[in-house]
Amino acid sequence: MAETGLRDQILSLFLSAGDVFLSGEDISQKLGVSRAAVWKHIGHLREMGYAIEAVPSRGYHLVAQPDLLLPMAVQFGLETQFVAKRVEYFSETDSTNQRAQQLGEQGAEHGTVVIAEGQSAGRGRMGRAWSSPAAVNLYTSILLRPTILPIQAAQLTFLSAVAVARTVEAVADIQVAVKWPNDILLDDKKIAGLLNEISAEMEGIHYVVLGIGVNLNMTEDQFPDDLRYPATSLLLATGQRIDRLAFAQELYRQLDGLYQLFCQQGFIPIRLAWEALFEMVGRQVSVDCGGTIFTGSVEGIAEDGALLLRLASGEQQVVYAGDVRPV
Repeated sequence: MAETGLRDQILSLFLSAGDVFLSGEDISQKLGVSRAAVWKHIGHLREMGYAIEAVPSRGYHLVAQPDLLLPMAVQFGLETQFVAKRVEYFSETDSTNQRAQQLGEQGAEHGTVVIAEGQSAGRGRMGRAWSSPAAVNLYTSILLRPTILPIQAAQLTFLSAVAVARTVEAVADIQVAVKWPNDILLDDKKIAGLLNEISAEMEGIHYVVLGIGVNLNMTEDQFPDDLRYPATSLLLATGQRIDRLAFAQELYRQLDGLYQLFCQQGFIPIRLAWEALFEMVGRQVSVDCGGTIFTGSVEGIAEDGALLLRLASGEQQVVYAGDVRPV
């Protein structure tokens, strides 16, 4: 049995046991390994930050888990159809999207998840840097292999946004809004960003990477001074630290369910759910479309997700990609 596999199985036993003590003999018999091996891997778990109490004649008991998004902990009790059946974990990486793209090129399966505690080169749309301090937020990418046309791939950004919004409501009990095309806002401050990237040819998609960054427990001093858009975190908004593990698990469940809905019923239910979170209708905005700037009133989104803008001239402008700013 591989070293990490045995360690994960021991951790799974502790998680399943709850408050019940497990003897070294019980663990060794269940896993078919020596008590010495059990003792060694319990030591490894303690080094990783798991608080494991040992009581003579009673055995071992998991008292507390570290604030880390380790694969075994993420997968425990998840019960998704396909999301996070495989989890690749990094204490730090350049970008979870980059790691997921590499896995996609290597043939990794649909639903593979990449998680990092921190990113050295996190990025958002248009190559902008995404501040990624370690062990306070959620930085994750999900690899999908959808059987849709390349032109439909942008619809998965809306799916990701709905999943994040529902997760925030479930975990933190607060409502957020969406900003076209890929931001999540709380009181007009950015709390999460999405970066979906695609590998495709004319005839079909090889894979899509759903990149998601959510500000969970960042403090004021951890935000860069040169932010292009006001930002906040759930900690700052609620005054309560967010359980990052619970948040990640709920997000993967939401993505799993919404993707199945998308496959069964198409984009319409996803678009309707997204529109219920969209608070910019009627507001005056400017949209920078790669140097061409349109200013007008937001009318909503089209059936394919494009932004509908009513210009001062009365003309309706359909925007497929751009940077939206309130005016």
